[in-house]
Amino acid sequence: MSWKPGDRREGTHAMIRVDQAGEYGATRIYGGQLAVMGDRTSAARMINGMANQEERHRAFFDAMIARRGVRPTALQPFWNVAGFALGAVTAAIGPAAAMACTAAVETEIDIHYQRQLAELGDSDPELSHAVAEFREEELEHRDTALAHGAETAIGYPLLSGLVRLGCRAAIAISKRI
Repeated sequence: MSWKPGDRREGTHAMIRVDQAGEYGATRIYGGQLAVMGDRTSAARMINGMANQEERHRAFFDAMIARRGVRPTALQPFWNVAGFALGAVTAAIGPAAAMACTAAVETEIDIHYQRQLAELGDSDPELSHAVAEFREEELEHRDTALAHGAETAIGYPLLSGLVRLGCRAAIAISKRI
């Protein structure tokens, strides 16, 4: 069956595709941070806890993609490398930069998930429920990062701005490609 532009299902498929890509990217960012930090610091233990939640989010969207026949993003190999590199670089700068990265990513994800919830309304309860639940956990990640020194990172405004810009670009691209 072919869908016409503007068909609600096409929009929902794009939402699922971009959400899966985003959660995958988040697992790669945390993977890069943990590869550099190891498990030596309290920041690494916090990151590991957030990574476990992101992995659960990703698994949910992986299953939804398979169940609903959604085409995943063709950019997964790129997000694999880019996410890991972003995580590794921010962790190499230091724990505050790793937290700044998390705060920036989660700020954009909050905005993204808010938009999705408004667009979905009650048209797809399964997706709406997951997005609302995951959004709350993403906000916890952002708040944790801010409480643990994100804003003290060297060059925080620039770092945060660049990460947020990258997230917005990744969201826009993954909806389509």
